[in-house]
Amino acid sequence: MSLKDKVVLITGAAGNLGRAVAAAFAAEGATLVLMDVSEAGLRAAYPEQDQRMLLLAADLMQAASAQQAVKAALDKFQRIDCLCNVAGGFKMGPAVHETPAELWKLMMDLNAGTVLNMTQAVVPGMIAAGSGKIVNIGAGGGLKGGARMAAYSASKSAVMRLTESMAAELREQGINVNCVLPSVIDTPANRADMPKADPRKWVAPADLANVILWLCSDAARAVHGAAIPVNGLS
Repeated sequence: MSLKDKVVLITGAAGNLGRAVAAAFAAEGATLVLMDVSEAGLRAAYPEQDQRMLLLAADLMQAASAQQAVKAALDKFQRIDCLCNVAGGFKMGPAVHETPAELWKLMMDLNAGTVLNMTQAVVPGMIAAGSGKIVNIGAGGGLKGGARMAAYSASKSAVMRLTESMAAELREQGINVNCVLPSVIDTPANRADMPKADPRKWVAPADLANVILWLCSDAARAVHGAAIPVNGLS
């Protein structure tokens, strides 16, 4: 599954899943463009760098910031072969009838808006090249609403619908678009928030990263518009 000649852009690269995805692609020889909102966070996550790695700080909830960061990546590497939209987040909320506009907007902007902004910045280059791979991060919680999770569930459902629409639009142009639907990911934050749960049943970031890696490989060239559950033992 060598990706030695591929340029892979990973958003949310300083987070737990972003670091695991970067490690998986690095192990296969890919050139990495690593984006996150904080330059300090990126440098802390990747203290050792080389010519096959570019760190870019950007607020991907802002279209102009996403466009600027992608331009910097293209200026250095000339193309982007794979886009992994890992950036996102989760917040519980109150009941639907009490949900503040600020929470709704945050979840939509953070989960669906970042996908939209990055897609608009990256896809024209993929169309020109006649090839590309895009993997979005949905969630099991996007399949069904839950109490006090309306904003998050709706935003992840939006990611799934964006994935399906993009796949229908781009498959004839050599671009695969798919998403993964993890359950609970085993991160320090989730362990702290759910101390009574059994993290052995959760999804290890490295395991989820391997699914993303496969979707960006030639082995998945016939897969378009899929939403792949990655549930661990939960």
